[in-house]
Formats: sequence, structure tokens, C-alpha cells
Amino acid sequence: MNELTIRRATETDLPAIVAMLADDPLGATRESPDDLAPYLAAFARIDGDPHQHLVAAERAGRTVGTLQLTVVPGLSRKGSTRTIIEGVRIHADERGTGLGTELIEWAIERARELGADLVQLTSDATRTDAHRFYERLGFVPSHLGFKLQL
Repeated sequence: MNELTIRRATETDLPAIVAMLADDPLGATRESPDDLAPYLAAFARIDGDPHQHLVAAERAGRTVGTLQLTVVPGLSRKGSTRTIIEGVRIHADERGTGLGTELIEWAIERARELGADLVQLTSDATRTDAHRFYERLGFVPSHLGFKLQL
């Protein structure tokens, strides 16, 4: 298999990233790959924020995975810095190849390099396969998450 490169995402990655965000039952109802304007605006905000790390996993010149790593300094846990992993997506052709594991392991190592003491993520309650995946990687379902749509 071709070598994988994990790198900072660029604007040219957006069509592939948005397509991956839309390529599941939940994403299909909330993403709009035909209109990249809101994603371009969001990308500009993300790219300009040093605490945001939007990455693209590339194989053979093709964007095949993505995630966003956010660094959050805090007071709790004796002033610990945490990182949040968000928006993990793997291209349908690459699922089951170990790419997801490689991408999450990369994010954990990058979090360490950024000085984080904790890595956290949320996963929709309906994504039971994803829950098993994260638990295999050592994540513990220790909290109950809440969201409020604004």
C-alpha cells in the first residue's frame, strides 16, 4: 500500500474533506458538499487560529482521511491543557485498512507534542462501531456529553 502522509489541511483539501463529512447517515443530513462557501469561511477561521490543527491524511496524492485537533488550555486538573479530537473521517475506500488507527495515534502523539495532558473526543450516541474503535485505542467512556443547537 502507498505511504500515508498526515499534514496540515489546505484549502484544496476542502472538497474531499466535505465529501467525507457528508458520507454517512448523520453527515448526509447536515453537510452540503455542493456549496463550499460556508466551509471556506470556516477553514479561514480554523487556519488562522494557532490552537486549531485541521489535518488531511493523504495517500497517493489523494485526501483519504481528516480530523481536527483543538488545543484547550484550562484551569481544571491543576491547569492542564487538553486536546479535543473532532470531525474524524475516513474515505469509504480506506475504511478497515488501519488508517483510522494510524490517524488517531498520530493525533495522540501530536497532542503530547503540543503539551496536552489529556485527549478527549465525543462520538454520536448512534455510532456504536466508532465507540468500540475508540475503546480499543484506550479511550474510556467516562463522561456523558450534552449539546445545545443554537
